[in-house]
Amino acid sequence: MNFLAHIYLSGDNDLIKIGNFMADGIRGKQFEHFPEEVQKGIILHRSIDTYTDSHDVFRQSTKRLHEKYHHYAGVIVDIVYDHFLAKNWTKYSDEKLDDFINRFYTSLHENYPVLTEKTQRIMPTMIQENWLSSYQTVEGIRYILTQMDRRSKNLSKMQYAANELVEFYPEFEQEFTLFFEDIKEHSKHKLLSL
Repeated sequence: MNFLAHIYLSGDNDLIKIGNFMADGIRGKQFEHFPEEVQKGIILHRSIDTYTDSHDVFRQSTKRLHEKYHHYAGVIVDIVYDHFLAKNWTKYSDEKLDDFINRFYTSLHENYPVLTEKTQRIMPTMIQENWLSSYQTVEGIRYILTQMDRRSKNLSKMQYAANELVEFYPEFEQEFTLFFEDIKEHSKHKLLSL
């Protein structure tokens, strides 16, 4: 799961959302100096990632991409799944997607001191380019994948993966829909246990 799904799966607590959002850049026990709710978000993020990587439906999606994109296949599917969450947002939330996104951006500003340096660095670009909203379209996904490919010094070839999204669109959407019901349940139970 990528940014939008991680934020969505965090429930209504802003600090849990922030912890879940920025968890990728936090290694080992480096999270212990964060406020307790942020720590919960980081732990939730790790649980979501572990669950996702071992889920049969998610693995089915990655298999379709593995030959061409190798170990980047999982990253690509994370982003593709965020596309289907954004596209089908009204199925999963009563709140408008733009309102949800703007509320999250506001919470980043309000909680700026607790953000990691990396998050503080990417935040202005993320908000200005409205990354979370761009997931709604295939062109937005193509842009995100191109940006990620640049970060890999164009070794991942992820910029071309939007072609597979288009080619296998119904298959990816069906897999996302099946998987997302499971990850919602998993996240709900994990949150209750924290």
